[in-house]
Amino acid sequence: MNLKVEEKYNAVVLELKGKLMGGPFMQEMNETLHTLLDEDKKNVVVDMGGVTLVTSSGIGILISGYTTMTNGGGNLKIAHTSDKVKGLLSITKLDSIFEHYTTVEEALKSYEE
Repeated sequence: MNLKVEEKYNAVVLELKGKLMGGPFMQEMNETLHTLLDEDKKNVVVDMGGVTLVTSSGIGILISGYTTMTNGGGNLKIAHTSDKVKGLLSITKLDSIFEHYTTVEEALKSYEE
């Protein structure tokens, strides 16, 4: 799993590429989010456009990230998910927890409202 961090407008976009399966990536994601909170960057969009597979551990990473940001006074939104990931979020009822958007731009605009 590759992670690219990019600031856009009033938010930070975390662009994920590869298989979201857990392992060492969980620690990398956690450290990244804590660093952002320490820097008072509390609006995060996770760009899932490059994700080819999501396992139960991958869902755990997203839930952990959401919890970290929420507990730190921030927000985490998901964008650019494939139909498979949308289905997975729906089956697990996580679509009622995560704000998810078709595009990264829509997610970024939601922080302006």
